[in-house]
Amino acid sequence: MQNVYTVTQVNSYIKNMFTQDFMLQAIRVKGEVSNCKYHPSGHIYFTLKDSKGTISCVMFSSFRKGLTFQMAEGQQVVVSGSVDVYERDGKYQLYAREISLDGAGALYERYERLKRDLEERGMFAAQYKQPIPRYIRTLGVVTASTGAAVRDIINIATRRNPYVQIILYPAIVQGEAAVPSIINGIRALERQGVDTMIVGRGGGSIEDLWAFNEEAVAQAIFDCSVPIISAVGHETDTTIADFVADLRAPTPSAAAELAVYDMGQMQERLDEYAYTMKHLCTMVIQRMRRETQQYGVRLKYVSPVNMIRMKRTQALSLEEKLQNLMEGRLVGLKHRMALYVEQMKGLSPLDKLNQGYSYVADKEGRTLSSIHQTALGDQIKVYVKDGLINAFVTDKQTEEYIGSKEDVAAEEENSL
Repeated sequence: MQNVYTVTQVNSYIKNMFTQDFMLQAIRVKGEVSNCKYHPSGHIYFTLKDSKGTISCVMFSSFRKGLTFQMAEGQQVVVSGSVDVYERDGKYQLYAREISLDGAGALYERYERLKRDLEERGMFAAQYKQPIPRYIRTLGVVTASTGAAVRDIINIATRRNPYVQIILYPAIVQGEAAVPSIINGIRALERQGVDTMIVGRGGGSIEDLWAFNEEAVAQAIFDCSVPIISAVGHETDTTIADFVADLRAPTPSAAAELAVYDMGQMQERLDEYAYTMKHLCTMVIQRMRRETQQYGVRLKYVSPVNMIRMKRTQALSLEEKLQNLMEGRLVGLKHRMALYVEQMKGLSPLDKLNQGYSYVADKEGRTLSSIHQTALGDQIKVYVKDGLINAFVTDKQTEEYIGSKEDVAAEEENSL
């Protein structure tokens, strides 16, 4: 009688057959990624396919630490692992332990691995970057002698500054001989003593640019004492040389603009500086001229000559003031004297004599104002307006004139 087996037994038997097959336990399968899903548990489920078939695959989370890229639809990969049966579903699948990109993907994985290694060694650190000189005399270029890159560098550098000397090292930039050629070019231009160096080439595939992803080229750039500008490929292309170089330019044309200062801009800046300096100098001169004039006025004011002139003017002013005061004083005194003269005229004996009166005195010259002051026979003198009359008293008569006796007595007393 023919044996009857359960589904579990059949699946277990098949699993055992897969387990005993050494090739299936260590197999590498190449194909295109399809239906890729990242499970929340950390496992990755995907399908590998080619033009004629598919196979289910899974990578458990414990193996994901060795995965260096993000898996996506359409990637060509090589999966290393084992083929085994999942007994519950009765399906076999590929259990991935390692996954690497195939072809260009493998190069990219190699690129990422070298990038991490050089970064850990500090070759990308900013403290090792040399500043690019602002004004250079010699520019070294390591690139192919033919092609658009060298023409662009020469044209742009010459247009920006025709006085810059360009030294070209015609390097091989693609193929097996590219790495030693680029290294020799860097070292040769370093010995030449150029001010700045451009290392690069035009665009291409990752395989065409791979020489600039080699560790030896990166080390040569890092060790170079001359500042290096990396200009490899197009703006979207990034190589290891870009990270190690002192400055990265998106294109060779941009590298020439970064390395060579534009003389036109310099001339414009010099013109601006000249205008600013002239304006500032003019302002300073005007300010100093005003200050000098102010100092001149102050010096003129405090100079001995000016002080003497001021004192002289002050003395003249005081003299004029004193003279005016004196003249005013004299006028006042003259006026008072005139008053006194008029008063004196009223009291002057001569004035009385002119009016017909006479003045009588004894021979001693004493005024006679009373008959009692003389005796008969005394000599007297009579003064009239035009002379003197000598006379003798021959007679005396007493007369009373209008006036009080007290006045007469007072006059007699005064005459005595």
